[in-house]
Amino acid sequence: MTSPATPATAAAPPSPPGPQAGARPGSAVRPAPWVRTRLRAAPLTALLAAALAFVTVLLSAALPRALDRGADQALRSFLHDRGASATSVLVTSPAQDAAQGPESLDTALATLLARTGPGYGIAPSGPVYGTRGVKPRSLDNPELARPEKVSPMLHLMHLHGAEEHVRLVEGRWPGGGTPDGPVPVALPQKTAQTLGAKVGTVLRTSSGTPDAVDAEVVGLYTANDEADVFWTDLPCPTHACQRYTRARLPEMYWEGSALVGPDALGRLGAWGGQAEEFWRLPVDTDVLRADQLATVGHQIAAYMTGQTATHLAQDTGRPRLRISSGLPALFTQARARQAAAAPLAAIGPAGVAGVAVVVFCLAGALTGDRREAELRLLHARGGSRRGILLRLLGEGTVTVLPAAALATALAVLLLPTPRWTATLLAASAASLFALLAFPVRAAVALSARRGPRPRRRAAGELLVLVATAAAVFEVRQRGVAPAGEGVDPLLVAAPLLLALCGGLVLARLAPALVGALAWVAGRRSGLVGFLGLARAARGTGSRRRPSVLPVVALLLAVTTAGFGAAVLATVDSSRSEVARWNVGGDAQVAAPYGDVLPQTLLDGAARLPGVRLSVPVWTDDDAFVFGTDQGSTKVRVVVADPVAYAGLARAVGWGEFDPARLASGSPGTPVPALFSRDFARLAGSGPHELRLDNGGSLPVKTAGVVDGTPALPGVGGSFLVLPAGPATATVAQTTHPNRWFALGSPDRSALDELVRAAPRGPTTEGWAVHTSAAERTRLANDPLGHAAGRLFWTSVAGAAGLALLAVLLTMARAAPERAALLARLRTMGLRPRQGVAIILTEALPQALAAAVGGALVAAAAVALLGPAVDLSAMVGSPSHTGVRLAVRPVLTQALGLAGLVAAAVLAEAALSGRRQITTELRAGDQR
Repeated sequence: MTSPATPATAAAPPSPPGPQAGARPGSAVRPAPWVRTRLRAAPLTALLAAALAFVTVLLSAALPRALDRGADQALRSFLHDRGASATSVLVTSPAQDAAQGPESLDTALATLLARTGPGYGIAPSGPVYGTRGVKPRSLDNPELARPEKVSPMLHLMHLHGAEEHVRLVEGRWPGGGTPDGPVPVALPQKTAQTLGAKVGTVLRTSSGTPDAVDAEVVGLYTANDEADVFWTDLPCPTHACQRYTRARLPEMYWEGSALVGPDALGRLGAWGGQAEEFWRLPVDTDVLRADQLATVGHQIAAYMTGQTATHLAQDTGRPRLRISSGLPALFTQARARQAAAAPLAAIGPAGVAGVAVVVFCLAGALTGDRREAELRLLHARGGSRRGILLRLLGEGTVTVLPAAALATALAVLLLPTPRWTATLLAASAASLFALLAFPVRAAVALSARRGPRPRRRAAGELLVLVATAAAVFEVRQRGVAPAGEGVDPLLVAAPLLLALCGGLVLARLAPALVGALAWVAGRRSGLVGFLGLARAARGTGSRRRPSVLPVVALLLAVTTAGFGAAVLATVDSSRSEVARWNVGGDAQVAAPYGDVLPQTLLDGAARLPGVRLSVPVWTDDDAFVFGTDQGSTKVRVVVADPVAYAGLARAVGWGEFDPARLASGSPGTPVPALFSRDFARLAGSGPHELRLDNGGSLPVKTAGVVDGTPALPGVGGSFLVLPAGPATATVAQTTHPNRWFALGSPDRSALDELVRAAPRGPTTEGWAVHTSAAERTRLANDPLGHAAGRLFWTSVAGAAGLALLAVLLTMARAAPERAALLARLRTMGLRPRQGVAIILTEALPQALAAAVGGALVAAAAVALLGPAVDLSAMVGSPSHTGVRLAVRPVLTQALGLAGLVAAAVLAEAALSGRRQITTELRAGDQR
């Protein structure tokens, strides 16, 4: 494509071949090459054409690669957050003959690894394998720690390569024991300190029973890194863990693990009831690609249950081999997330593509206007239309293709990704548009002139209107494409079609409105406003109306930016709502199961700066209601102050109710309770008796039905909400809250310090502190949302730059006629400042009208298409509220682009307007 700055007389066309005057007979003057002549005659034109092609091809090639990189990063982060357990392949088998040693495990591992791939590999951390007892044993030593009189439990296992991940701090590694003596074990130092064991302690189990097996602590070790993935899925391998019995009144006990040597493999079955061999193969998630999820998922499924699994059982000699993995389910979730985010991520690049097409059309039209006389002269002197167009293609090839190749290479270098198809297709399409824009315009100019055909334009506009209405109707009827179908073309095209309709409507209305303003300005003193508005109301040259292309470019840019900004604003507000919903307020402190929050903690938390509302709550997860249609129904119970809890529910927006419903009656009457909707269907007519986990009971009656409640976020099923006070105080446990909720903005560090300083019972672990700010940060850290946001803002910047270029090209197209007018006015006394004012008055009405129209179209797009958009993947939690109209983001984009256009027009008028007038005055009016 050739840039628009070359006048028709810049270079005389080369003479056609033939004998020249003054030449010797029989000799011929060889004509100069067309392309070289044109490029030498207008080097700046060629440079600008190459720059335009370079920028557009760079954007076209970079956006698909950025989308691919964002999808890969989102996938890897999604899998990484699920942990090594969920992203591993776990292979288990009942232990083989006791005579087999650890070499059998190594041989089986080699067979398992040989069958992995080719679409996935093992993580650099390597496989973890060994043999373990299926069940733990109770330790009967009276000197061991028993916080609630329950004996501790101990697992025994052999881990291959454990010595590389621990440090022996006392004693020796296990080995060399006798078949009838205690099993030599190495115990974690932290577990030994918790239980009260030491080197030389013989751990007794089931004294007096025939299957009694003892273990002797021969060494103590400490893990190099307790967070190492090596310890994943192993029961308490580095320290003792708190466990609870399943009795009605749970009791806490300690559980731990110990390591045995390879010579004790045969005794693990006697300790654990049965010995099990295991191999955990961690999949390397850092090399997985979003576009290969389906293939890799099929490969892993075949490894688990397909023909590969059958061959593995045969090759390893283990017919009861079991293989499991959570990766296929995670892949399904990841693909659904990508499919849900794909249409939203594609809207921005689609808007850039639309504006780029308009810019190419404008550039081609401007170059065609400047060179139309030259092309018609060539055609009149015998040049064929085909030959002229081929020469123009040659010009474009020399300028466009090298710039396009360089831009594509730069995009590949800056954004490395193994996928090439989308990049090459997008770069080729942009290069083709850049190459053909001017030749197509020249072909139209060299065709037979035809008069204006208003009916054809009206038919085209009507076709666009019908297509837009059909797209919007279809999106609203069916919503976006179902998960797994990728980009929804209707959702991507609908905002652009709305912008195109808005541009066509504005192109019809703007000339009349600006003409009316010109008429008003003409009735007042001064010609600056009248001349500028009169020129803005009509086209340049032989056109009767302004070109629709710059209006469409601006509307596309503003609509894309406004709709995308509304989507991001909705995502941001939805994350805040979901964060508060997940926490049950702005802050929550939860005691471990079976424990309560001390009153000093409740009082201190209520006095924290930033706390607006403090709500202590008591919950019970194992209560039963008798008298239902089923006889008895298990429910969860919430006991809280009605007024404070109603305020919490109202702020969270979940389970709102009138606190007057829970007003207690006279003593001995049933306690009013809010029933969950699920429980209300099962409750029957009553009467109902609530029996709590601690043995207390209360008669209850329904006071209302709610869909949920803040103290049980995300929990459906059956639950009851009861008022705290005299009606429930007959059950003493309900007066001691085990959860605390707050509204406001409490300081997280102060809350953590308060929890750490609170007096506690024998339970030292499990105290949980949650804040909505931390939860919102977690949701916002999703790479899928980050990638979509980066792609959107990059697209907005590209679309704004191209729209600005469209305005400047339009001004350049009208520059010759405008310069002639201003030159004549200068001879009549027009001051330079007034000339700049005329230029601004001519250019700004169109830009301002496009900005306002773009904001209205963006708002219309949100209102029409927003309810059909599912933002679950972007929010990070199920959310079907659709896109909500936010005035501020839309106006920010519209006014920002309008200001940018105004600044560019002012700069262009100040820098080039005076130079054009001076040139015109020196050359004289030749028009």
